[in-house]
This record gives sequence, structure tokens and C-alpha cells, in this order.
Amino acid sequence: MNNKPLDGNSCAPKRFCTASERTLATVIAAAFAACALAGCSSKTDSNAVTPSVTASNVTLTAVQRQNIHLYTVEPSQFRKTVDTTGTVDFDNDHASTILAPMSGPVARLLVSLGQQVTAEQTLAEVDSPDFASAISAYRKALATAKITRQLAEMDQQLVEHHGITLREAEQAKIDAANAEADSEAALQELVSLKVAPETIKGIQDGKAMSRVPGLVRSPIAGTVVERLVRPGELLEAGTTPCFTVADLSRVWVMAHLFGADLASVSIGDPAEVLTGTAGQHSSGTVGNISALVDPDTRSVAVRVVVENPGGLLKKQTYVHVLIHSRQESTGLLVPVSGILRDEENLPFVYVAQPSGSFGRQRVTLGYREGDRYDITSGLKAGDRVVVEGGLFVQFLQNQ
Repeated sequence: MNNKPLDGNSCAPKRFCTASERTLATVIAAAFAACALAGCSSKTDSNAVTPSVTASNVTLTAVQRQNIHLYTVEPSQFRKTVDTTGTVDFDNDHASTILAPMSGPVARLLVSLGQQVTAEQTLAEVDSPDFASAISAYRKALATAKITRQLAEMDQQLVEHHGITLREAEQAKIDAANAEADSEAALQELVSLKVAPETIKGIQDGKAMSRVPGLVRSPIAGTVVERLVRPGELLEAGTTPCFTVADLSRVWVMAHLFGADLASVSIGDPAEVLTGTAGQHSSGTVGNISALVDPDTRSVAVRVVVENPGGLLKKQTYVHVLIHSRQESTGLLVPVSGILRDEENLPFVYVAQPSGSFGRQRVTLGYREGDRYDITSGLKAGDRVVVEGGLFVQFLQNQ
């Protein structure tokens, strides 16, 4: 074989290059060509002003700059609107769960669920031995008080005629006072059992009374929202719940706040309650902020008092709540149109650099106020941000 010196451009002495070697040579050549076209250099830019000024910054021509609009970042004041959810509940200041005032079986129910009732209206009748015993006790107490008072007056006359001693007369007065006190206590027992005033007046006048049923009355005016007993059910005094009556013209909406939103809300802030149904919109006011954190949801309950004249808001309904904070906040607000997303879906903006180019600057988004975001980090007052044409700048940068 005739061997000749190696050629510097040859892959091997007197043989053809393999396919893989030709491919490698082509890739290397293309890389050098691309670097030359892009003006690659191993030197760093010693005149860089900020970390965001990199080799990837975009420089626009005068014609291209006509396609963008810049916004100068400045501190702005705004009021937050906290967006959350809640559930409707009765206004517990105007709702009452009525317990059985006496023991015995339910004889008759006089109201139905959803019925409007007035204060002191009778809701049910009860065949109660307690009720009969209380009436009997009052009759006896009245009679005893009347007799002992008469005896005390007679003893006083006997003292004046030296018929009895003064000590005996004073004891008669004490007995009369005790009997009258017992009569007052028996009367209060009837009042607590909701005995009708006309029935009490008849007992005081000594009239013969027929069977008087025990009555369960409503302490407030409102709507019967729960009926918890049935005819024949045995009630236990002070224990068995019978009805729930609530004034539905006003309700509570229990909203739930988390974290930073809590600092923006205070008692007295106006709120809007939306049910999701067209036309159902109610206004309210923050009435209370809980001092405790729910251990299950890690949220804080906020009570919104809402007027409900049409009864549109029902208990346990899930609603959308907007609480408008009255306190002012200060931040760097940037139009939403200036916020872009990178390959990792992280927000960034294009900031004009002193060199005239535009560089990416990652930002942290805070509260959104209308069509503007509060930028909590990444920008400072005086920065000029691209708010129109950002996608155009991004396209040029990706070429």
C-alpha cells in the first residue's frame, strides 16, 4: 500500500470518512458559524448597570418602539376588596329556640312550619300536670293570704282592747306577710308558664275554672322555621326544644377569611352578598370578627349582618361575599396588560434599561385591584414597564 502524509483536512490516512464523523464535523462547523453570526464573545459586559441587563435584552428600532407603550411605576393608594365565601344563618339576636315550659304530652299543635307568628302567640297546647298544679297552688296561696291578712287585722283590734298580747298580734302580721309572699311566688310561677292574663284574673276573682291547658307561646314575632315536636310527644320542662322562631328580615352571613385578608377587614366595613342567581344581590355590614381560628379550616369567621326583607337568603345557603375595606393600602400598581409569563409560568415584566434596551424582570404579584396588580417585589418606584406591546418584545427576544 502506498502511504502518504496525513492531510490536515482528512479524517484518516487514505480512507473515506465515516457517516458519524461527517455528522460531527458538520455540527461543529454549524456551531462556529452560529456563534460568529450572533457575535458571541467570551468577554463580559463590564458596563452592566443592573442584574436584569443581560445579553438577552431586546433593543428596538425607532419604528419598533412605536408598537409599545411604557408605564412609570409609582406608589398608589387603593382599597382592597376581599373576595370570599360564606353561609347564611339566622340572626341569633332575633331568633329563639323555644323549650317546653312544662312537662306533659302535646295535646295540639296550632302553627305550621313557615307560618308568621306574633309575640306571645300560642304555638301548642299541652296536657300538663305541672300546669294544673301551678294553678291549684296559686288558688291555695291566694286563699291563705286573704285569711291570714284578715286574722292579722282582727288581732290588731284585740290588742287595742287588751284581748291578746302585742307579741301575738305581731306574729299574726308576720304570718300574713309570709302568706302574701307565697301568693306572689305562685303568681310568678303562672307567669313563667305563660298562663293567659284572663285566666289569672279569673283565679284572682274566685271564678270557677274549667280545664286549662298548658300553653307554649312564642317570645318574639317572626317565622316558625323549626317545628320539633308532634302531637302526643311527651315534653320535659326546660329540656325539650319545641319550636324555633326567627325574624328573617335580617340574617347573618358567616364568611371565612384567611391569612393576609384578615388584616384588611374591620368591623363596619360594607359588604355585598351574591347568591349566584340573577338579581339576587344584598348589602350588609361586617358586624363581628371572631377572635378564634377554626382548627379544621384555619380560617377566621367574620359575621356580616345583611338585611333580608324579601326573604331571599335562606339558612345554610352558600353565598359569594365581597367585603370592601375602608382602610387605604399603598403599593406599586402595574396594569395587568404588562404582566407576562415565562417558560416556567412565572410572572415577569419588561423594564426599560438605561442602555435603551428592554430586559425581563421577574415580579411577585400581590392583590389585584381592578385591572392592576400590586407588585410586592421585583420593581421599584420610577421603573418604566412595557404595558402595551409586551408580547411583541417577547417575540423579538425569542427569535
